[in-house]
Order: sequence, then structure tokens, then C-alpha cells
Amino acid sequence: MESEFKGASVLVTGGARGIGRAIALAFAGRGASVAIIYAKNDGAAALTVEEIARRGGAGLAVRCDVRDPGAVDAAVAQAEARHGGIRILVNSAGCVRDSLMTSMQDEDWRAVIDTNLSGAFHCMRAVAEGMVLRRSGRIINVSSLAGERGGRGQANYAASKGGLNALTRAAAIELAPRGVTVNAVAPGMVVTEMTESVRGLAGEKLKRSIPARRYAVPEDIAGVVLFLASDAASYITGQVIGVDGGLGASIQY
Repeated sequence: MESEFKGASVLVTGGARGIGRAIALAFAGRGASVAIIYAKNDGAAALTVEEIARRGGAGLAVRCDVRDPGAVDAAVAQAEARHGGIRILVNSAGCVRDSLMTSMQDEDWRAVIDTNLSGAFHCMRAVAEGMVLRRSGRIINVSSLAGERGGRGQANYAASKGGLNALTRAAAIELAPRGVTVNAVAPGMVVTEMTESVRGLAGEKLKRSIPARRYAVPEDIAGVVLFLASDAASYITGQVIGVDGGLGASIQY
């Protein structure tokens, strides 16, 4: 059976590494045309585009700082010129700069909020008009369990993801009458470069606190994103879906 994503124009921010890369490759494996936005790592982006092609998709990498709305508009225009109107947007670009709130620098606050929250908004705004005109589209934001539960040293990160959850719900209400769904996935601890230091400090104690007794891998998140982008999820919008091995449902003492 031919995949419903064959030839679909997909844009994944933060697509060169980690969760974003796994999502881009998952769509590519189903024949989608996948454009990735990345911030700095040219080598990783090139390798991802090569892998997209190996999996049967058409790939494009665009270097772009999602904090810059003009750069985002230009990146979206480039992706649409290559692959056609964006049918699926996945906002996976993100950063962490953990620090206790009393010692957090203004620069660290702004960098995380501007990337994780404002960056997602810039991308959503850039693709929404086209989706509304076509009366079809899927937007999936990669949030975090931290957006609901917070954590020590994560005032900026938790605020950015909590804001992303609220943005998801508000945008879903606006766009639902035009056939566009907006949802978020909220991972717990995922094995990526970004979480390496946290996992190293926490050791086995953190893993034991997860009911599933393991960390997620990026492919766990990609599978849920594929579902939310599919026709089977056409009546799901405004939701933040935890992908955390049961951690969000557990009581911590």
C-alpha cells in the first residue's frame, strides 16, 4: 500500500540531529519530501539529507536561526520552492541552558525562550497561511514533560515548553475550522546529545524513576509524530501527548 506521506512536503526544524533527525528520517522512509532547518552543524545536516535520500525521500537542508522571523520566512519560501506548499510542520528545534533561577543570566533566559517558544511561533506563522488557503495541514510541536512539571535549574526551559503547550492549544482553536490540526508531543528523558550531561549526572536513579525503566530513543518520539501527521489523527487537535514511559503519571516523593 502506498504511504499517505508519499510526496508530501514536510518541514522539520532542528532536523540535523537528535529527535528532529529521527522525525525527518521517519517521514523520508514513507516517501515524503523533507526539508530540515538547522542552526549550525553543516556536516550533520548534510549527513541527514544523504540519509533522507537513502530512505526514499527528497531532502533539503536550510541553515536558519529560528529566532529570526525574516530568516524563517526565507527558509520556508526555499523549502516550498523545492517541494511545494508545506503540508506538515514539525517544530523540533530547541536548546537548553540550565541554571538556578537566582544565578541565571539574561542571555540564557532569552536564548531558550527565543529558540524554543518564539522560534516555534515564527515557523507556525510562516506556514499557517498556506495551510489555511489549502484547508489542510498538520503542525506538531516537540514540547517536553518539563512544560508540565518543571525541574530544578530549568526555569527558562520549563517556561519555554509550558508556553509552547499553550501556543499549541491556542493555535489549534484558530486553525481547526480551516482543516489544520495543531498538537504537541511531550517527551520525558530521551537519549540525545542535548541530554547527555543530565543523564550522566543523574545516573541510574533517574532511569529507575521511570515506570518503563528505560529512557526514550528519538524513534519513540518520531512514531507518535507520524501518527499525529496521519489521516488517522484528523480529529485530534489541541493536545499535548506525553511520550515519557509513564513518568508524567507517576508520583515522585
